[in-house]
Amino acid sequence: MNLTQFFEHWRIAENPFRAEEARNDEVFRRLCERALDPEAGAGRGAVHSDFEKILGQLDRPSSSVVFGEKGSGKTAIRLQIEAAVARHNAKSPQSKVLLVAYDDLNSKLDRLFRASPAKTPIDAFKGIRLVDHLDAILALAGTQVIDAALGEGSGERIFGTDPRPALKRLDPASRRDLRLLQVAYDEAEQAGARAARLRRSLRVRHSRARRWLTIGVWMGWLLPAGVLVGHALTGFHPNPLWTGAYAAAFAAWGAALLKRFGWDRLAVRRTARKLRKQLRILGRDDQSLIAAVDELEPGDRRPGLLPVTDSDEPRYAMLTRLTRALRTQGYAGIVVVVDRVDEPTLVSGDTDRMRAVVWPLFNNKLLQQEGVGVKMLLPIELRYALFKESSAFFQEARLDKQGLVERLTWTGPMLYDLCTARLNACRVPGSPPMSLLDLFGEDVSRQDVVDALEQMHQPRDAFKFLYRCLGEHCAAVSVEERQFRIPRVILESVKRQETERLAQLYRGIRPA
Repeated sequence: MNLTQFFEHWRIAENPFRAEEARNDEVFRRLCERALDPEAGAGRGAVHSDFEKILGQLDRPSSSVVFGEKGSGKTAIRLQIEAAVARHNAKSPQSKVLLVAYDDLNSKLDRLFRASPAKTPIDAFKGIRLVDHLDAILALAGTQVIDAALGEGSGERIFGTDPRPALKRLDPASRRDLRLLQVAYDEAEQAGARAARLRRSLRVRHSRARRWLTIGVWMGWLLPAGVLVGHALTGFHPNPLWTGAYAAAFAAWGAALLKRFGWDRLAVRRTARKLRKQLRILGRDDQSLIAAVDELEPGDRRPGLLPVTDSDEPRYAMLTRLTRALRTQGYAGIVVVVDRVDEPTLVSGDTDRMRAVVWPLFNNKLLQQEGVGVKMLLPIELRYALFKESSAFFQEARLDKQGLVERLTWTGPMLYDLCTARLNACRVPGSPPMSLLDLFGEDVSRQDVVDALEQMHQPRDAFKFLYRCLGEHCAAVSVEERQFRIPRVILESVKRQETERLAQLYRGIRPA
């Protein structure tokens, strides 16, 4: 017998236990839609019992810190958070939240390593600052907001399908907030050109002094040129009064030209260089920053407004500007999901490197920032490292206030409910619900299955266990025998083999 014939007998359309990665799991996606719908009873077993604590109250975003082993469901929780945010935004348009996925650190850590004088990744990562993470978060969120304001990209339409009416209703402070965010934190390829486009979309004109300076520059060009042309056409030789007037006009033109394209340009370049030096985790180049900074008025280039130093105050001020701009469009704040910190190439699961990257985020001021919820989904190795820290570290992090889940654990009954939910999600439409126990023979009790799943500890290994039970049963019988229930001997044999595999995995003597 093969698996297809086995599933056809039970009216199962696809293998419920085939997938091992939540990101590529279509069954999990369907379960998320059912599990997060309060009106739908099916699929609730797919949600971990700590999920409500991790998610918190979306109209008042809060932070959470979760530690879990590989395969325990951290990525699944991230996807469920995304689904919960989408459902919340659809139902509560006046208290929406912007989701920021801080889960792809490869490019950011590569840039930081290249910008660092350190010769090894671990030495470079030891120099990571809280402000580097703030810059990365602001860049991810800020680029989404600027894309929406310009009607570009495929992300969330924060300002609606047509952003022009929404931008027109913004007050001057919100328009200034958007421009400052764009100058420092727009990561689009054409960020420099987008600064001028955003200014025009917001209908912001340059200050009167700057306009008159520009007019003066052009007049300085035109007046001497007009005098020269007039002299050439008429053969007129001016008296000393005309010569003085001509010299004064030329001097005024020279001063205006020096001011506009000399001193001001140097000031813009200095500010852009300071920004590039500080925003080392981003991918902006000098020309992009120069073009963007040049769009600002001189008064908006002050160090207190732009992140040109290593102080965190301008970053927190930018976070405030971001949440303030979002609030005009019905957003209560942002939710930042930190995940997959063990996957970047320069990290490769090394605990010391992960620790150096993540530890700056354990800052109470950030984690308790109003309107900002940071959801940190971290490998279990960092939990062991965390508990070795000093009391001063815990005093600064205040993990007792951060919705801490020390270990993402699954009991046997929880895994049984999860597997049953997946089983029913794969049934042919119109089929009555069934239990996971229905797949096993009469000599197998529900407690036998629960006990076996208890020893698997987490969803990924539970799925491997059941997939192997199905495969070994189908390989042991022919289709003519019509034995469509897994006997106890198969259950015990596979449980013993999988338990041994996990023991070797935990001792580090075999791969997953």
